[in-house]
Amino acid sequence: MSTASPRVVRGRVVTPTAVLDDGAVVWEGDLLTWVGRAGEAPAGLREAVTAATPVDGYVLPGLVDLHCHGGGGASFPDAEDVDTARIAVAEHLRHGTTSLVASLVTAAPDVLRQRTGVLVELAEAGEIAGIHYEGPFISADRCGAQNPAQIQQPDPALTRELLGLGRGHVVTMTLAPEAAGVTGEGGVTRALVAGAALPSFGHTVATAAQARAAVVEAGHVLAAEPAARSSRPTVTHLCNGMNPMHHRDPGPIPEFLAAAADGRLVLELIADGTHLDPDLVRSVMEIAGRENVALVTDAMAAAGMPDGDYRLGSLAVTVADGVARLTAGGAIAGGTARLIDVVRTTVAGGVDLVDAVYSAATTPAAVLGDDGVGALEAGRRADVLITDTDLRPVTVVKGGVEL
Repeated sequence: MSTASPRVVRGRVVTPTAVLDDGAVVWEGDLLTWVGRAGEAPAGLREAVTAATPVDGYVLPGLVDLHCHGGGGASFPDAEDVDTARIAVAEHLRHGTTSLVASLVTAAPDVLRQRTGVLVELAEAGEIAGIHYEGPFISADRCGAQNPAQIQQPDPALTRELLGLGRGHVVTMTLAPEAAGVTGEGGVTRALVAGAALPSFGHTVATAAQARAAVVEAGHVLAAEPAARSSRPTVTHLCNGMNPMHHRDPGPIPEFLAAAADGRLVLELIADGTHLDPDLVRSVMEIAGRENVALVTDAMAAAGMPDGDYRLGSLAVTVADGVARLTAGGAIAGGTARLIDVVRTTVAGGVDLVDAVYSAATTPAAVLGDDGVGALEAGRRADVLITDTDLRPVTVVKGGVEL
């Protein structure tokens, strides 16, 4: 990387449309100013680009994780102060996730209020990209690694209170669409959209009809809200935490797939090789398209840490051979990968690198409603991840600052 101003990095540059085998990324201050083939650099940049020594690897945009519970030994649902939460943020940042949404889990209202107060400080400081509530308005039958005793009936008033405490930084809330009070006039979906947040359907036993109705309503409500964060709702980790598809009892999955393929929904995929088979990830990418898929980690405190005992909210978790499971019951309890690990697994499973990066950066940036991040394009924030040829992190730049 050049030490002069403007800053330049050359290598295999991954843009939204191609891998530029000898590409260059240029930034000044905190903004990207030019991205293209090194041999096509404009006159004012030609000398700096020519002088830059190509890196032996790839140059990616900073990655954007919409669903992350922690890492580095720290857990957002258990973080009572900002310093603890920062440990988790730092673990993912040093592996190239430059925009991270911190996820909470189902908990008592007072706990959700307190944790929101912690996370909103990080959001207002620009250290996280927002807040995700995974619950508490979900199905006890598909609660996964969440405490069923703390699941509540959908409560629009509590939703509005949390949105107020979140000061505009709440990105998504996971909802079971079949639960009374999620849809309809005065429901939680409408409260979320009015508060610039998105419904994310998951942890559900919804029928096909219930899933379809919830997606259609969310689309209409978002279209009617001028200040909506995005035009599309999302699905919390497709397949995980929902009834599987069966030919005589289809459940929500085919409805979610159809809506995503139609561009009306964004599907989260935990493509870490544990939550989903890589062949399924490839198939979903082919069916729905990269613009409608967001690769996520669902990482918990053990991301980047050795096997052992951890916590996720009120529940004990045991990690063995890199897989996190509830100590009691054995349900998968979040991920232990970073987002670049997910990209690497996805590419190894047969997805094109350009498409995998798009779904790990550009699509989730669109969910955030932030066109300033998520791609190597002039005018966006200078968030750059340099990897080796095996897609392992070497250098991370956030806002033009090398970390």
